[in-house]
Amino acid sequence: MSQESSSNAASSSALASTSFIRNIIESELAAGKHAARRWSGRPGPAAQQLAGALDPAKIRTRFPPEPNGYLHFGHAKSICLNFGLAQDYGGRCHLRFDDTNPEKEEQEYVDSIVDSVRWLGFSWEEPASGEQPEGECNLYFASNYFGWMVEFAEYLISSGHAYVESQSAEEMRASRGTLTEGGSESPFRERSVEENLDLFKRMQRGEFPDGAHVLRAKIDMASANINLRDPAIYRIRHASHHNTGDRWCVYPMYTYAHPIEDALENITHSICTLEFADQRPFYDWLLERLAEGGLLQRPLPQQIEFSRLNLTYIVLSKRKLIQLVEEKHVAGWDDPRLPTLVGARRRGYPAAGFRLFAERIGVSRSDSLIEYSLLEDSMREVLNESAERRIAVLDPLRLIIDNYPAGASEECFAPNHPLKPELGKRAMPFGRELWIEREDFLAQPSKGYHRLYPGNLARLRHGFVVKCTGFDVDDSGVVSAVHCDYLPDSKSGTPGADSYKVKGNLHWVSAAHACRAEVRLYDRLFAVPSPGARRECDPEDLERDFRDDLNPHSMQVIAAWLEPALKNARAEECFQFERHGYFVADRVDSRAGAPVFNRTVTLRDVWSSKPGAKK
Repeated sequence: MSQESSSNAASSSALASTSFIRNIIESELAAGKHAARRWSGRPGPAAQQLAGALDPAKIRTRFPPEPNGYLHFGHAKSICLNFGLAQDYGGRCHLRFDDTNPEKEEQEYVDSIVDSVRWLGFSWEEPASGEQPEGECNLYFASNYFGWMVEFAEYLISSGHAYVESQSAEEMRASRGTLTEGGSESPFRERSVEENLDLFKRMQRGEFPDGAHVLRAKIDMASANINLRDPAIYRIRHASHHNTGDRWCVYPMYTYAHPIEDALENITHSICTLEFADQRPFYDWLLERLAEGGLLQRPLPQQIEFSRLNLTYIVLSKRKLIQLVEEKHVAGWDDPRLPTLVGARRRGYPAAGFRLFAERIGVSRSDSLIEYSLLEDSMREVLNESAERRIAVLDPLRLIIDNYPAGASEECFAPNHPLKPELGKRAMPFGRELWIEREDFLAQPSKGYHRLYPGNLARLRHGFVVKCTGFDVDDSGVVSAVHCDYLPDSKSGTPGADSYKVKGNLHWVSAAHACRAEVRLYDRLFAVPSPGARRECDPEDLERDFRDDLNPHSMQVIAAWLEPALKNARAEECFQFERHGYFVADRVDSRAGAPVFNRTVTLRDVWSSKPGAKK
C-alpha cells in the first residue's frame, strides 16, 4: 500500500473511531453518574466540594500543559478535543498548568500557552448565569494545590500507604526489577508511621539536601506493572518556583500530582495520550486511597487514553524541538517552519484550520501516521473561504507596452473574492510598463505553451490583451524585458473583451505603482516523511540523526513586486496571492506601510509531484 493510501486509511480509521470517548460520556450521562457531584466554584478536597451546590457542568475536562516549553501541533489536537467535548455536552474545560517541576518552568511559557489557547478560539471562562451568578474562571495552577498535596501525602503515611525512602537513586533503580522480574523491597519500607511523618516534615523544612530522601507510595514491589512498584511521589528540591517562590523544599512527582489535581477540580473525564495508559492503575489506586479517607468526593475522575498526533515531515518531541531552537537550525520558537503553535500562527495557519483538522482526523486508541498534506488541505480550505485575493509578482520580468502612451495610466478592476461578490472590487493601476512573472515568457516556446512568446497573444488578467513583439537581453544573454502592443478595445469588463479568445492569462502589477516587499517562501522543515528513521535502501544505517534530514530549501527570501493595495496590509492579515498560494503579513517584522509576507501554503500539494516523492 502506498504511503498516501496508508495515511488515508489511517485517517478514515481515526474518523470511524472518533466516537469512543463520546460513547463513554453519553452512557455515563444517561446513567446519571455525575449528576450528584457538587462544586464550590473553586478547587478543593471533599469537605469543600460537598459544601457547594450541585455542579452546573454536566462534565468537566481539562487541558493540563506543563509550562516548560511552547505548545506544538499535538497540543492543538488535545485542546480541540477537551474544549470541544465540554462545549458539546454542556460542560466546562479547565486550563490547568501542571507546574510541579520548578527547575524547568517559566512565566514566559505560561503566557504563551494562555495566548495560544485563546488564539485557537477556546475559553476557560464562563459568564454569569442563574446557576452561577458569579460565573466561572477555570484557569488553575497545580502549584496552588501544594498544601493539599502535602496533607494528602501525610494521610498516606498515616494510613500505611507511603514511606520515606533513604536509598540512593541508583539503589532504588537497581531494586526496582525489570519488565519480567519483580523488584525487591527497600530496607526502609517498614519504617514506623511516626518516623516517616517526622522525616517528611523535616524534608519540608529543608533540613536535607536534594536526593537525600524521597517519599514513596507503598503498593506492591512484585507487581507486573512496574509503575506500581512503590513509585516515588515526593522529592526534595531546593529551587525557586515561578508561582510559589521559595515556599517549598519538596515538590510532588507528576504522576502523584496529576490525579489529585483532577480530583480537586472535579474533573469527570481525564483525557490523555496513550503513553499514560500504564500509569492508569496508579492513578486509580491513589484516588481510591484518598477517597477512602474522605479526602475526595466520588465519583472519582476517569482517565481515558487516545493516540497522540503523528504527522509526516515534522518532529514533535520536545527534546528535538529544543535542539532545533538552541542549535539555531530555526530562528526561534516562533519560526514559521517549526511545528509550534506560535510558529504556525506566524506562518499564517488559521486557528479554524486546526479545528477543522482535528475534526477530520478524529481520535482513536491506535497510533497512526497522518500525512502532512491533510493538515495543509485543512488550512487551504479555510483560507480559500476567508482570504481576499491580491496579485504579487515573485520573479519579476519587465513588460513594456510600446503603443501605450508614456506617463499615462488607468484603472482596471479585480474582484476581492470570487466567491464573495459582496466584498466588491479593487482598482489596479495600469500603465506602459508592468512586472510579469519571468516564467510567463519564453523566447522559444515549448509545445502547449500558451503564455507570451514572439507573435503570440495573451491576456493581462483583469486588463488588456497584448501581443508580444520582441524582447531585450542583457550582456549575459538573459531576457531583461519583453515588448508588446496592447489591443485598446480588449479591456476586461468592456464589451470588446469577449471578442478576443486567448489561452494565456498573465498576472501583472504596474511598475510605476507597485510596492517592493520582502517575501519569505516557507516549505517543510524536513525533506523526508520520517525524520531520523532508518532508510530502507541502506540496511547498515541503523541509527540516523534527525537533523541530517533537514530540508536545505525550507526557506527562501525574495524581493517581490506587489499590487499597491497590499502596501497597507496589517500584521496577520491573510491573502491569496493569485497563482502563488496563501500569504500572511508577518506579525513580528511587518511595519505600517512596509509589510513582510510569509507564504502560508501553496495552492496545491506540490510535494506529491516532487521527484522521488512516494505516491
